[in-house]
Amino acid sequence: MKKKTLFERSVNFLYTTCAGRTILKLLVNKQLSDVVGAFLNTKLSCFLIEPFIKRNHINMDEYEKVTYNSYNEFFYRNIAKGARVIPADETAFIAPCDSRLTAYPISDDMVVDVKDTRYSLRDLLKSNKLANYYKGGTLLLFRLSVDDYHRYVYVESGEKSRNYRIPGVLHTVQPLANDVYPIYKENTREFCLIKTPSIGSVLMMEVGAMLVGKIANENHHPAPVTRGQEKGHFEFGGSTIIVCVKKGTLELTEELKENSRNNIETKVKLGEIIGRKMISLSQ
Repeated sequence: MKKKTLFERSVNFLYTTCAGRTILKLLVNKQLSDVVGAFLNTKLSCFLIEPFIKRNHINMDEYEKVTYNSYNEFFYRNIAKGARVIPADETAFIAPCDSRLTAYPISDDMVVDVKDTRYSLRDLLKSNKLANYYKGGTLLLFRLSVDDYHRYVYVESGEKSRNYRIPGVLHTVQPLANDVYPIYKENTREFCLIKTPSIGSVLMMEVGAMLVGKIANENHHPAPVTRGQEKGHFEFGGSTIIVCVKKGTLELTEELKENSRNNIETKVKLGEIIGRKMISLSQ
């Protein structure tokens, strides 16, 4: 049996024991989150970096060689040039981030099934209109772990809308936590719509996580964007990105379809091809 990481053991303690749940009430408190966030932005937090690298076996050769002035600077570190490549093929649909990916069909009353907990798109987006638009389409759930690269890019080129923010309580996105809390209903989340020339409007949503879980998007206003252009980053905390595409616009890879049918996450890297668009760019 694979040995659990310190982070996974910590999540298990917080969500399955009486003492852990007492501590959890403090951890999801916004004031404490702000204090932790402020500390992780100071030079004093740098002592946390080396132990984190060793504990999570992070290959720092993939990242820019710089001196970090805080733990958060390290956490959303920049990848080295050439370490993540956006394919030139415009028919390819790419992953926006390094993560573990699961694909879900969007039905009338259910979007995702994570650890036997169901979430409707209406609850997720707080919008009946958008839920109806994506009905029959595909929801892609990209779950980032703390050791992943925490910057993310736009999956498609087009005109983005303004950002819509839905405040919430910050809970971890680890699967275990979902046995206790309806995570995507409670977490802070932010989304925009990208109006594309080929596959209609693509929705991209970022979900904050426990403790700081800060979503740091670069552009909050309507603007033209390009596939592979950096959209933003997460500060400390495992996080999630959700992408929705309309019905009949995306053919996923066979590996991803098979894994998702069997509730197996597929590990992907930013820019990796996860499917093909089914509508011609000339349309």
